[in-house]
Amino acid sequence: MALLTAAISPAIAIMTFIYLSKRIELEPLPLIIRMFIIGIIMVFPLMFIQYAFETEGVFQTPLLRSFFLAGLMEEFFKWFFLLFVAYRHSDFDHHYDGIIYGVAISLGFATIENIIYIFSNGIEIALLRAVFPVSSHALFGILMGFYMGKAKFASKNQNLCLSLALLIPVGFHTLYDYIITVLNQTWLYWITPFMIVLWMIGIRKIRLANEHHEDLQKT
Repeated sequence: MALLTAAISPAIAIMTFIYLSKRIELEPLPLIIRMFIIGIIMVFPLMFIQYAFETEGVFQTPLLRSFFLAGLMEEFFKWFFLLFVAYRHSDFDHHYDGIIYGVAISLGFATIENIIYIFSNGIEIALLRAVFPVSSHALFGILMGFYMGKAKFASKNQNLCLSLALLIPVGFHTLYDYIITVLNQTWLYWITPFMIVLWMIGIRKIRLANEHHEDLQKT
């Protein structure tokens, strides 16, 4: 029970923070839960695909593995379901909602991944997992959701925003995974400032999405 609690607590804490950071009416829960569950379900086919590539020796250099098997594959499927499930839904009615749904699907993915790692390696890694992999998935979700929300409520450049909703998380995810993979002895010294910068960007996107609501209310 302690292992399970340690595995799911970071996702609950981050999701609560994101949910309560919305400055106007809070989002109804059903679609948030649906996106979280989709994120959970995504893990297993993606793990199988990644295992198949590993077995066949395809995309196994650090850069290709970080880009194709981590950054592109994981973020593409999050983006795909965010676009075709949440983006078209009537509950997605404010810019900030993109962040909520983007974080929900990302944390669903991160939670199952975290459970697997902690049950395999012990509770000793729970803090590191919370600070780095779980929160990084959430931050990728913030960036994806921000640009998805911008696409939905912008009067122009919608296709550009939808593209950025995929490309920016892929880029950050690739860099994150590459640092962890290549700098296996000194990764902590490199990933810590990377995460600080990523949190600063994420908090700024939260503020900008909230300000979009306030600007609409003034007009």
